[in-house]
Amino acid sequence: MPQEQYPHRSTMQTSEGPQVYKVGIYGWRKRCLYFFVLLLMILILVNLAMTIWILKVMNFTIDGMGNLRITEKGLKLEGDSEFLKPKKKKKIRSRPGNPLYFQSARNVTVNILNEKTKVLTRLVTGPQAVEAHSQKFEVKTLSGKLLFSADDNEVVVGAERLRVLGAEGTVFPKSIETPNVRADPFKELRLESPTRALVMEAPKGIEINAEAGSLKATCRTELRLESKDGEITLNSAKIKLPNLPQGSSSSAGSRQKIYELCVCPNGRLFLSQAGSSSTCQINTSVCL
Repeated sequence: MPQEQYPHRSTMQTSEGPQVYKVGIYGWRKRCLYFFVLLLMILILVNLAMTIWILKVMNFTIDGMGNLRITEKGLKLEGDSEFLKPKKKKKIRSRPGNPLYFQSARNVTVNILNEKTKVLTRLVTGPQAVEAHSQKFEVKTLSGKLLFSADDNEVVVGAERLRVLGAEGTVFPKSIETPNVRADPFKELRLESPTRALVMEAPKGIEINAEAGSLKATCRTELRLESKDGEITLNSAKIKLPNLPQGSSSSAGSRQKIYELCVCPNGRLFLSQAGSSSTCQINTSVCL
């Protein structure tokens, strides 16, 4: 073909010699491109190194990260863990043979919710007190025996013995109902009402027994033993009434120490020197 049919050839034969057209990036543009490529490679290497370092520090494995492990039974945490937001779990337990600790800077609250997310039971352990909010509170042994329970109606202590170790004893502002009140062995039992009356009532009887010691009843004004339908029995080998008043009427020169116990119509007791017959009527001046 003739040469005129190829006008776009990059190299043309002229009278002055061949002419070449260069295609590409040269000069300062080429140096900038190489610099940016080199900087990009450095950033990629630094990013890769930081990623490997983070994976190493955070202990990333195929089973989890850090103290967190993913097992067939759920999530497993080893060591101390800190939760910054609420966590909802079906079951939380410690490793076999190790205790489970809950630690907080303020308090630890455990809530039991119903289907409508309404709080049914709440346990709050704070720096000042431990609070339990529920309809009924129970403490049981491993065998299921009730030791303590409390609700709106009553408080039940199911232990065989209730011991109060306070030096001042136990204070009951109102009534108390119990089948037995006793002290520890070799300790004295004291029932005291410093400012009010002490009343003991029972539909079938009250028994006060001191098998290895003495029994003492002291009051400020009156001590009354009253039986409406029965009798009062003082069963002892020796009964002493040391502070009873004595009648003034007696025979002159008589120094006998035998007395007769007399009762006034108002119930007052007094002593009168015994005679051949009753001398109580002679000493009626004591009853005035």
